[in-house]
Amino acid sequence: ADELPQYGLFEYKWGTWDWPLIFSSEERTILEMLQDVPERESIYEAYVLLQGLVTLRPERVSSLLRACRSIKATRLFLALAARQKHAWFKHLDLTGVDRGKGKRALFPGGKLDPVYEITLPADLDEHAR
Repeated sequence: ADELPQYGLFEYKWGTWDWPLIFSSEERTILEMLQDVPERESIYEAYVLLQGLVTLRPERVSSLLRACRSIKATRLFLALAARQKHAWFKHLDLTGVDRGKGKRALFPGGKLDPVYEITLPADLDEHAR
């Protein structure tokens, strides 16, 4: 239980018998959601949700990105967050973050993000307003 926060997880005791409820921080939740794009989650919904995450903690995001084993989730997070221009983004320490190699065509016919080398829907910015 002491190690949970370093992975973006928290334990809350509730109920008559103090049942443990484990939940994810905001930083971990968005990475979990991005792992399911586009199979079960919409890129447009993820983009809009990320717009509202103005208080993410750069230290925690950096730590979670280093621990993340999903190249797709990592690249999507970075590409979408860079477009948002949140204040916390410029404070991320991406040292040791595995972004994989080569281009990823997540959305065929989409537009390649040249920095994070992942395709995003060409109309992404239009849907997120």
